Amino acid sequence: MEYSYPLSPDWTTQEIVDVVAFFEAVEAAYEKGIVAGDFLRVYRRFKEIVPSQAEEKTICREYEDASSYVPYKVVKAAKEADAAQKIRVQVADKRRK
Repeated sequence: MEYSYPLSPDWTTQEIVDVVAFFEAVEAAYEKGIVAGDFLRVYRRFKEIVPSQAEEKTICREYEDASSYVPYKVVKAAKEADAAQKIRVQVADKRRK
C-alpha cells in the first residue's frame, strides 16, 4: 500500500522511528498477526511520544483515513488478550455502513 504516516515535524528522529514502528505494528496486526505483548510495548512507546489523548485520536484518525487500519481496534484487542497471545484484527468492510 502507498500512503504516508502522520508525523510531527517537532519529533526527534528516534521518535519518528518509534511512531512508524507503532504504525507498522498496527499493520502487522491486520496483515499477519502480532503477539499482544509485543504490540503493547510499541504502543506504550507511542504513548510516551503522544501522551495527549486528543492528539492520539487525531493522529490515529489521519492514519486510519490513509490506510483503512484502525489503531484503536488493535489496542483494544491487545489489551484484552494474554501477553503471549497472537492477535489479528480484520479489516471492516466500509461499504456495509
